[in-house]
Parts: sequence; C-alpha cells; structure tokens
Amino acid sequence: PVSSARVAEMAKVLENTFRSVNIAIINEISMLCNKMGIDVWEVIDAASTKPFGFMPFYPGPGLGGHCLPIDPMYLAWKAKFHDFNTRFIHLANEINKEMPAFVVEKITDILNSQKKSINGSAVLILGVAYKSDVDDLRESPALTIIEILKHKGAEVFYSDPYIPEIKMDHIKFKSVSLNAEKLKEFDCAVIVTNHKKFDYQMIVNNSKIVLDTRNAAKHVVDNKEKVVKL
Repeated sequence: PVSSARVAEMAKVLENTFRSVNIAIINEISMLCNKMGIDVWEVIDAASTKPFGFMPFYPGPGLGGHCLPIDPMYLAWKAKFHDFNTRFIHLANEINKEMPAFVVEKITDILNSQKKSINGSAVLILGVAYKSDVDDLRESPALTIIEILKHKGAEVFYSDPYIPEIKMDHIKFKSVSLNAEKLKEFDCAVIVTNHKKFDYQMIVNNSKIVLDTRNAAKHVVDNKEKVVKL
C-alpha cells in the first residue's frame, strides 16, 4: 500500500525503467564484448558469483511488450511538463533500439564466414513473440529483424509454436513446422525468442549454423561449434 495512485503509478514506471536501463547497459557491454572476442554470458555468470552489489541482467535482440519499450518513454514525455530531461531513459532507449540491427549485423557476419551473401540467403527466425512462452507480438524485436533482413534481400521464414501466422506489409507469413529435414533448408537459424517448446539440441544438430541471441542453447551437448552467441 502507498499513499496515492500517483505514487503507485510511479512505482510501476520506476520498475519498468530500472529494467530498461539495466538491460541497455548489458546490451552495450554485449556489443563491446563482441568486438573484443569475449563471451558476455560467461562474464555475466562470473560477475553473478559476487554475493552482493550485482544483479544479473541479460542481453537480447531488443525489447518488446508494452512495459519496457513504452512506459519509460511515457515517463520521459511526462517529465518535459516539469522542465526535466530524463537522460538515462533516452540513452537506454537508444541503445536497446540498436539491438535488432546488431543481430542482423551478426547474421551477415555468419553468412560471410560461410561464403554467402545475405541477399538471397534463407534465414529462419526461431520465435517471434516478444518473450518466451507467450503469444504476444507487441513491440517484438523479431518483427524489426525480419524487416531489416527482407530489406537486405534475405528470404525470411519463421517458426513459433504460439503464433501460427503474422502479417507484415499486407503479406501473411505462416509459421514453419520444425523438423530435421526442414532445418537443413536454411542457411542460418536465429534464436530470437527462447520458447521452452523448442528442441534446441535438434535445432543445433540439423541447422547449418545457429545464431543464439538468448543463450537458449547453452545446454546443447553436441555440435556446439555450430552455435554463435550474440
């Protein structure tokens, strides 16, 4: 219980903003680790062993849903009525919005390493919901990733057990059923949403190469060399 509805609402927006800002920090560190050749997931695991003063947040392909991409920006807009500039919120939003393009950059690098151009390559997006185990597409970074890939000439497909169909630019896309033979048709598979229903061992074993933006395939035993982390 709090003293007013205004305090309650600010508590809600603070919680959202706290996560948005901290995710932005780890997304920025992730992009830096990529340039330095360091596994950011191992870094986070190591830092998490500190018994106080550190709370783990994890990188990803971008923010989705109603809360994190939108509520902090509402607060930033509201702050202007009080002649106040919320610098952290704007910077976090800027960094988090860079992640879909960063994912496509990684896909491009992966395809180049296989002597393939992104133009004409078949790319499978695994998961289009904005978070795991839901059927919610609101503000999903997967949609932005698909848009960028298509703009670059890639043939884009997706698979999501919770979302059988999506519509983009008046074009309907149907979810691909995953099996070993189907996975072999794609030049690159990209784990965007870490649904528990995905069989990651099967995905890795039968894909040519996998970009894992969620560290979802961390428990895969065989063919780890096929997995590239964000």
